[in-house]
Amino acid sequence: MSEWLENHLPKIVLAPSFIAVLVFVYGFIGWTAWVSLTRSKLLPKYEIKGFIQYEKLFASPRWDTAFENLFVFGALFIIIAMVVGLLLAIMLDQQIRTEGLIRTIYLYPMALSMIVTGTAWKWILNPGLGLEATIKGWGYNDFSFDWIVNSEMAIYTIVLAAVWQSSGFVMALFLAGLRSVDGEIIKAAQVDGIPTWRIYTAIIIPSMAPIFLSAFIVLSHLAIKSFDLVIALTGGGPGYSTDLPATYMYAMAFSRGDIGQAASSAMIMMLVVFTIVVPYLYSELRTKNDG
Repeated sequence: MSEWLENHLPKIVLAPSFIAVLVFVYGFIGWTAWVSLTRSKLLPKYEIKGFIQYEKLFASPRWDTAFENLFVFGALFIIIAMVVGLLLAIMLDQQIRTEGLIRTIYLYPMALSMIVTGTAWKWILNPGLGLEATIKGWGYNDFSFDWIVNSEMAIYTIVLAAVWQSSGFVMALFLAGLRSVDGEIIKAAQVDGIPTWRIYTAIIIPSMAPIFLSAFIVLSHLAIKSFDLVIALTGGGPGYSTDLPATYMYAMAFSRGDIGQAASSAMIMMLVVFTIVVPYLYSELRTKNDG
């Protein structure tokens, strides 16, 4: 008995969590996929009606806006966060005396929730009491920064807040990558008289390709799932000009009572995640198998 228990103890310990994941993750993904093929409204219906919800989804101007915003927000957020994070990491890699303090300051925003970040930036960008009001109080009455109430510019306020929140995390990833580069290669390049900027662009940064890919995957995942930051900062407005797929799904499920639409939008979001994550996992597994 003791030998059987010793052999099967790991399986017994892992079984509850495995069953929970199977039911509450994959089971509910399957349930959502099923509901997305029905005419469910406030309550679910289980009679399959085909792709009616998807046809309705892609015919919705609000969904078009949400999906376009996802690409605008995602592209700017990922690019700017990676550039800022890389520059901060390179700066800290110069062995400055106050590195510990500066690193803590840059990482601090990651300790805050997106709700706190969105609320803080909502105050900062409020034309009546934030940045614009402060600068006008200094005597610059022509200054205007009303992006948060401008339907064409409001999406960029979400980019600003998201970059502020996440660039410190990206910096930490890149700093770890910079510190992992073989120092002998760098010293050899310096002995050959290669300038510092050239060492970074030709030797160090290219060797960090896996870290760039990991940062891209993490930031893409954050962008696709962005919900609480939008709700706290703009509420999806003005109108629905800053809607993202996650806020669209929430509105359909809890404001409109249309869980069929919410389910179809959730499945499209999952498909977008899969198109990003699956190739990454495939390349990682192939690399390990080749190794």
